[in-house]
Amino acid sequence: MNAAGTGNLVLIDGIMDQDVYLNILKDNLDHSARKLGLDRRFIFQQDNDPKHSARRVKEWLLYNTPKQLHTPPQSPDTNPIEHLWDEIKRCLQKHNIKNKTELKNAKLLEWNSIRSDVTEKLINSMQKRIFAIHKAKGDPTTY
Repeated sequence: MNAAGTGNLVLIDGIMDQDVYLNILKDNLDHSARKLGLDRRFIFQQDNDPKHSARRVKEWLLYNTPKQLHTPPQSPDTNPIEHLWDEIKRCLQKHNIKNKTELKNAKLLEWNSIRSDVTEKLINSMQKRIFAIHKAKGDPTTY
């Protein structure tokens, strides 16, 4: 995601490990960047999940992303997509979901319905979030 909207949403069955994650990046990162009008002008951000910080993933990102935002281990989560997921969870409550297929379809529907004003607001809040984290010396903030 960026201020202009969302990239591809990839739904998986089972547990995501570093291999699944790496394949998602290989298959979707460039397409999502182009979809968002970024081409090779973006800063890639992810959290410190072990599958994100696996050696193979780090190496691939080194050669396939223009820039990365590195966060220290045990840092507060500053990734705006977490707040977007909260929004999607609220929207999913409006659906009468009875099975896994309906859940997947509802997620795709909600993801594709996210307006750019929502993502822009999240991105624009980052400066305040980082300032709050700095002021709290890494302790919890109101975000």
